Amino acid sequence: MHDAVLILGGPTCSGKTALALELAERFDAEIIGADSRQIYRGMPIGTAAPTAAELASAPHHLVAFLDPRERYSAARFTHDALDVIAALSARGKRAIVAGGTGFYIRALAGDVELSAAYDPAVRARLAREARLHPAAVMHEWLFARDPVRAAKLAPTDRYRVARALEIALAEKPARVAASECRNLRTLGLRALKLALEVPQSVLDERIAARVDAMLATGFVDEAERIGRDAVASDAVGYPQALAYLSGASTLGELRASLVRATRRYAKRQATWLRSEPQIHWIRAAEAADAVRSRLGW
Repeated sequence: MHDAVLILGGPTCSGKTALALELAERFDAEIIGADSRQIYRGMPIGTAAPTAAELASAPHHLVAFLDPRERYSAARFTHDALDVIAALSARGKRAIVAGGTGFYIRALAGDVELSAAYDPAVRARLAREARLHPAAVMHEWLFARDPVRAAKLAPTDRYRVARALEIALAEKPARVAASECRNLRTLGLRALKLALEVPQSVLDERIAARVDAMLATGFVDEAERIGRDAVASDAVGYPQALAYLSGASTLGELRASLVRATRRYAKRQATWLRSEPQIHWIRAAEAADAVRSRLGW
């Protein structure tokens, strides 16, 4: 039985996947993905999902298991991740949660309030409405039901607007205190949160190289296959690829927009993680020692 979980975050292209694999081998652990786009099937190029070789080198969970048209929430992620952690513990395995979605990490740790509400009928209705109406209309609907929450969300943030509408339309009050939800804290599980620190120049080089690799291995075809109507099509890079397919840009302009969008995304990730409670920024070479000293692995 293991009562400690390693959480590994960092901006895109910081090396989380490689480090998680190294630590999984060293500490007899399995990896739980914490990435809100790598959860989807059929999007390995644009989401930089673990390759077949990487998946074979260490068991992964919550990766490429969901249809791109289905919505997923931090509450569902927390529920699913805790189930995996319990199953790993029962087998005598350690858990490494690795990914770049800071809200998932915060929810799992118990450092944010979540809604426990999940009404399939309401969610299906909202999915239909979102396909029919522009993002601004959905935001106006939310404003009519919950102006306070609507004021905090950008009209273009389709995912959070839909989730807020789901809560607002629930028949019963949905928000509950984090202490009433299952998370690592309420279950008494220790967690070490590490974030990978990489020099900006190195990160920029990696981002450019990743974009070139994406374009060389069929990213545009992948985006066309996913299409505009999928929930997952708002992931970084897919709107740019779909715009290119519609003739709105040249291939060179697509590359430049992909690099720019990915850099901005990495910056947002780093900003979020720097506000994460009790997180330790480290270099990859320092990770194993930090895990041994702080978790006793």
